[in-house]
Amino acid sequence: MSLELSERTTPSPHTASGVPPAGSLLRAWNVFVDGLGAVGSVLIGGLMVLVCADVLGRNLLNQPIPTVAELSAFSVVVIVFLQLASTVRHDRMARADIFIDPLGRRHPRVAAVLGGLFALLGCAACALIAWATYPVIAKDLDIGEYIGIEGFATIPTWPFRVLVVFGAGVAAIQYLIGAVQALRTVTRGRLP
Repeated sequence: MSLELSERTTPSPHTASGVPPAGSLLRAWNVFVDGLGAVGSVLIGGLMVLVCADVLGRNLLNQPIPTVAELSAFSVVVIVFLQLASTVRHDRMARADIFIDPLGRRHPRVAAVLGGLFALLGCAACALIAWATYPVIAKDLDIGEYIGIEGFATIPTWPFRVLVVFGAGVAAIQYLIGAVQALRTVTRGRLP
């Protein structure tokens, strides 16, 4: 009895041109977007620990942790923008469900058109936020903007603003993906 080694052939995840198909790119994008949401969740946990430590330090040791208030304010904004694209991807943005859901049951194409318009407006809003924040980063770097107490504990502000621009840009792309998906629904007559 002889053992033969056979070569297993698995389909290549790439096309003949070496470029992965659109489905794998979209799956990778979805993992990336959800990963940013997870990072935001971890930051929420870290912020909670920091605030609790500050409260305990103030009340038990009469020694607050410096810059916690300022760091918390900047962190909340960063967390919102890191989790925004995941919120959009999972269709959890606030909307008028009392109007959209019945419309989607009766006229799915009309609801898809409205969803596509909403996605395009969301894309434009996020792109505008990123565009408007970018010059602030340059100013922060130029003048050395920081939060905290000079000479004691300071944190530069530009990394927070970079994360806001990054999160807004990722959310804009996610909105654009949603608009394309809505357009497909309208043109092919399929439900999303």
